[in-house]
Amino acid sequence: MRPGSHRVVITGIGAVTPFGVGVEAFWEGLRSGRSAVRRLEGPEWEALPTRIGAVVPEFDAAAHMDARAARRTARFGQFAVAAAREALRHAGLDLEREAEDAGVVLGTAGGLFASGYQEKLLEEKGPRRVDPLFVTRHGPHMAAARVARELGLRGPNTTINSACASGADAIGQALNLIRLGHAPVLLAGGSEAITHPVTIASLGIVGALSQRNEEPERASRPFDRDRDGFVLGEGAGVLVLESEEHARARGARILAELAGAGWSFDATDDTAPDAEGQALAMARALRDAGCRPEDVDWVKAHGTSTPLNDRTETAAIKLVFGEHARRVPVSSMKSMIGHAASASGAVEAVGAVLAMLHGTIPPTINYETPDPDCDLDYVPNAARPARLRTVLVNAFGLGGQNAALILRAYEP
Repeated sequence: MRPGSHRVVITGIGAVTPFGVGVEAFWEGLRSGRSAVRRLEGPEWEALPTRIGAVVPEFDAAAHMDARAARRTARFGQFAVAAAREALRHAGLDLEREAEDAGVVLGTAGGLFASGYQEKLLEEKGPRRVDPLFVTRHGPHMAAARVARELGLRGPNTTINSACASGADAIGQALNLIRLGHAPVLLAGGSEAITHPVTIASLGIVGALSQRNEEPERASRPFDRDRDGFVLGEGAGVLVLESEEHARARGARILAELAGAGWSFDATDDTAPDAEGQALAMARALRDAGCRPEDVDWVKAHGTSTPLNDRTETAAIKLVFGEHARRVPVSSMKSMIGHAASASGAVEAVGAVLAMLHGTIPPTINYETPDPDCDLDYVPNAARPARLRTVLVNAFGLGGQNAALILRAYEP
């Protein structure tokens, strides 16, 4: 096929979430509308105004890579390997045949706050006590590198960091790499593990985090009038993307088509989102996929549970969808799994594929009091059966970087 004419399909999915390792645990949590937010235990959290988070429980890296590799890999990289291995199993790919051309595109902030302890060691005990593997363990590029090294993949290998848009951004960039013929198969997604006292202290200072410490399960409440900030999460989501002809030639089960992607930048403020900027990303994704707004059956919202984000995203959806905004369901998985920062768009894209396969829209839980500024159908508190043919996935980054994806039911 000539460059630019390849359709791109999804043949495998993998996830590590606060519900546990694997897409089955992820879907069961989403379907049932449970909260995975918990109190953070330990003395390092006690002085902080926010002492809750959505962390991955009882994760054993040695179950997904050998012990030596696990020791040399930071938590965000370990998550990425676990999700990638599951996605490949799900896709049924023969790596011995695919390794030369298959690649990895991941979004992450990596070891964003990992240097503090090393700086303290350097200051107090000298340079010889600094971790010699610090850079290779915590560099953001090392998640994609570790995935490819563990799986023996020699195709394109790229890391994206566009804040909370990173995971969706990586999936969109992988879409275009396959369209242009640079690789027939790419593992794309995001991985993050930045639940750290420095992260929470910093985000707490600007008022971004919920402080419902005594009610952790009720803390993340997107679009509810009484929302007071997001809950920091962690995890990884990986999709196996293939050109349609490659997937069909090997007889793969095609889960969905990745039909389009769109990007924009707010160009307004470092921390305040902009409805017009968000709307541009959505409109560009629709145009890229050849869809009309009224074709969309569900908007997987960014929906962080901050007062400003949810109001802005609601306004952006109205700009793009017009009258259809009153009819299309909109819901936020962050009400259950918190906000996994750079990985959120990828983790939730996996959730969107699961929703399409099961014909069920995950709910926005903790929705109790309507906000006059957030007046759409947020699928409150209980999952909803639905025929999902076209889904819009939103991911908006702190700083103004926006990404949107269009997933579509596959038709040959």
